[in-house]
Amino acid sequence: MMKETLLTWLNRLLMADVFLVFFGFFWFAAAVIGKSVGISLGFDLWYQLWQPLFNPAIAILFLGAILSWLINKISQTLDKSQSNP
Repeated sequence: MMKETLLTWLNRLLMADVFLVFFGFFWFAAAVIGKSVGISLGFDLWYQLWQPLFNPAIAILFLGAILSWLINKISQTLDKSQSNP
C-alpha cells in the first residue's frame, strides 16, 4: 500500500516536471528563433532561469525516472522471492 502511494506521487511529480521541462524547451526554441530575427521573446529571462529552475528540473526528471525504475526492480525481486519459498 505504501509503495503504491509513493509511486503514485512520484509519477505525479515527474509528470509536472516533464511539463516544466517541455515548457522550458519550447520557450528556449522560440526565444532563440526570436533573437535570431531581432524579436525579443525572453531569451535573457530564460537564460537567468536556466541555472536555478530548468537545470534542476532536468536533474529531477532523470533522478525520478531512475528511482522509479529502481523501486520497480526491487519490488519485482521481492515478489519473486516471496512466491518461491
